[in-house]
Amino acid sequence: MGNGAKAQQKRERNAKDTKAKGSQLKSNAKAMDIQCNICKSTFLKTTRAPQLTEHASNKHSKTLVECFPGYEVA
Repeated sequence: MGNGAKAQQKRERNAKDTKAKGSQLKSNAKAMDIQCNICKSTFLKTTRAPQLTEHASNKHSKTLVECFPGYEVA
């Protein structure tokens, strides 16, 4: 058995072990559950208060509470 055959067997063996990787766009879209009340922009649920405050002050010259009244600072 030559090196080409060994390499092909290794590729076949590794192909069985790996899962098909798909796009994460759908799961990211589902996670966009923070929404600005003024411009209706959505943000990932992992977005922190400083980023939301920056959005509120830069885009709307308002506070975090005015743009995101339902947001709870954890």
